[in-house]
This record gives sequence, C-alpha cells and structure tokens, in this order.
Amino acid sequence: MNDQPIQPPRRTRFIDIADGVIRGGRKLGVFGPARLEKDFLMEEAVQATGLDDFGDGWFERPLEVLLDSVKREAQLNAAGEFSAMKMFHHVLRDRLYTQMWFKRHPEILARPLKNPVVIVGPMRSGTTRLHRLLAADQRFAHLRSFETISPVPRPEFEQVLAGEAEDFRPKLAARILKVARLANPRTLSIHPTGAYEPEEELGLVAASMYGMKWEAQWNVPSYAEWCHEESAIPAYRHMANLLRLIGWSQQESSLRPWILKTPQHMLDLPALLEVFPDARLIFTHRDPKQVVGSAASLAWNQTIIYSDHNDPAQTGRDWLGKTATMIARMRAARDAIPRERMIDVQYEDMETDWRGTMERVYRFLDLEMEPAVAGMEDYLDRSARLKRHPHRYSLGEFGLGEGEVDALFADYTETYGIPVGDAPALPRMRLAE
Repeated sequence: MNDQPIQPPRRTRFIDIADGVIRGGRKLGVFGPARLEKDFLMEEAVQATGLDDFGDGWFERPLEVLLDSVKREAQLNAAGEFSAMKMFHHVLRDRLYTQMWFKRHPEILARPLKNPVVIVGPMRSGTTRLHRLLAADQRFAHLRSFETISPVPRPEFEQVLAGEAEDFRPKLAARILKVARLANPRTLSIHPTGAYEPEEELGLVAASMYGMKWEAQWNVPSYAEWCHEESAIPAYRHMANLLRLIGWSQQESSLRPWILKTPQHMLDLPALLEVFPDARLIFTHRDPKQVVGSAASLAWNQTIIYSDHNDPAQTGRDWLGKTATMIARMRAARDAIPRERMIDVQYEDMETDWRGTMERVYRFLDLEMEPAVAGMEDYLDRSARLKRHPHRYSLGEFGLGEGEVDALFADYTETYGIPVGDAPALPRMRLAE
C-alpha cells in the first residue's frame, strides 16, 4: 500500500461512451427502458428458455430486496441499468437450466461432496494465491473462471460430452473478461485471471441472488443489511448443487475433494458448515489496513462503472464496516469448530516463504506436498505473467486513517498475531498441524 494518499481512479472513456450510446439508443427507441421488476425478469427468462422451474423459491426473497435496494439506492447510470438487466437475466436463465439438468440426470444430485478444503479470509488477504496453489494439485477439484461466470451448461451440452460439439462457455467468459478489461483495465492488476484459471465460487452463491458479489458492484446498503440478518443455508445448498452439476460437467471424480474459497464464507460460516459438515478450514489473515484499503479500491473500481454518483469516503466507510462485520462473524462462528479442523495462515508468511507455509498447510491436510510442487511453481510463473501492473491504493484516498483502522482491529491482530505495518510479528496462534 502506498504511504502517500493517491486520488481514486476515474472510470474509463469506454464506459462514458457506452453510457452515451445507451442513452441515445433509448431516445431513438433502439433500447427499451430498464425494467428492474421481479415478475418481468422471471417471465423474460421463462420466455427465453421455454422452461418454468426455478428450483427452490427462496431466491425470490433476496431478489426482491436487491431490486428494491438497486432502485432506491444504487443510482445506476444507463450503462449500469443495461448491465443489471443482463446480469439478472443471466442468473435467472441459469436457474432454469439448472433444474432442467437435474431432471435429465437425477444422478447429479447424488454426487458426494466429501471433505472440501475451504479457504476463509477477508477480501484481499491472499486467499486467491492460496486457492490457486492448492488448485495446482491434481488431487483436488476446483472451479475454473468460466464456470463461475457461467456455471450451468447449455441444453446441448450432452453433445460436448460426446465429443460432437465445443463448450461455448470458455469463449463467452473470455469475451466477458475482455469487456471487463475495457471497462476497467485495473481489473487485471487487482484480480488477475483468465477463462481457465482457478476461481472462487462467489458466482455460485450469487446464483441465489444473495451475497457480497452484488454489494461489491452496486451501492445497496439496505440489501447488505438484509443479508446480514438472513440465514444463508438455502443459498449454500444451491451452491453445493451447482458444484455437483459442475463436477458432473467436468466428468470429475467425486472422490477428489473440492478446493473452495470466497470472502463470503467469513459472513456465513454456520451455513457453510451446515451444508459441508466435514469441511477442513484454512483461515487467512493480513494487516487490516491492507485488507480495508485494497477492498475499498476493488469496490470503487467496480461501482464507478455502474453509477455516476460515487463518494470515495463513503466507499471507505462501507468497506471498513464490512471488514469489521466479516471478522466479527468469523471469530464468533469459529469458536464452535474443533481445533483439528482448521489452521491459520498469515499473508506475510506466504510473501516471505510460500513453500514453507504450504508445507505446514499440507501437514494439516495430512498429504505429501512434493507431488504438487511442480504445478505450484507453474502457477506462480503464470501469475507473474498475468499481473502486469501492481495494484496501487491507499487508505487516504478513501478518507480513512491508519490509526483508526489499527485501533478498530487491535484485538483481532493481537489475538491472531498478525504483523501490522512495520511492527514485528506477535506470537501467533497455531492450530493443529
């Protein structure tokens, strides 16, 4: 993190041009007005697919709250409204296709999801690096980026399995990522990825219209509050069924444990453990100043795409509060978890000695690490090529001071021995290895 405050980045001309084109298109009748209404969106998905079974109807509750929050609070621009319509259609259409596949192949829902390894940590705490290092081990199953963007195969996918057609989803994901880079070139430095790179399951949680994915791109505080008060078990059950569907589509052995990770798990550990009772948990920790500054930067770079009304100081306050909530809920939930089921990993340890840290993780998992090392080294080389520019950010650009962040999280950093700034590391909590 840069010690000198820097100005929050502005959005690209690409978005300004797209916004102007959509506004002009509406005046000419080329584009219709955005209709962010639940019944309209659901009926549109039904008409597009010819299907009418969305599965568990629980998702309609968060959808209603989210739509209300978007209309009252998000202040979307024309490009943002257009994008929102596309996103909602994509999720609703995939829910219909999901149920179609379960009816065609009921054996999908019988696939076991045993002993997943779940990485749990705040945004920007090194979870992506740890996840991709473990995903390099062929003894584990993992999602690929195109599968979190489009987790559900199209109706003709059986032709793909038969070798008679090509799965269109990787090409679609590559196009989406290309547009995302045009909309915000900083995306590649904040979260380097590619269509086939290992990726987190946040999109699978969002498939129930629930969770942080929506909060990181739109200003929807009332929706965020609603999610904090709601049990996430239905969303996690649907996520698990999507993992079963993806494993089936990969022709993946159900004996290989999944490697999972998303910051959403910080908020919803009880739901995670209800659905995955035999999960093994790796908790990641980083100086909260870095976490808050980086998370605010990530959210800022998303929200400026969709709205013309963004306040960097408000973004800073929102993600300071969100980080505090995530840590508090994680700490409360893990008190009930047996110590032998979890381990803690420091971001700084991964920075200074990734191999030694991963050896400790592998002792915890009761696995030999050596068969995975070549794949891990290949990932690190690939990652260095993907990350073309460092992610620059500061607390100051979001109206926050280092002292207040240190004070707010002092008990957390002391309890877990997290190195803060230039201070030497405190004695660290070590769990079973």
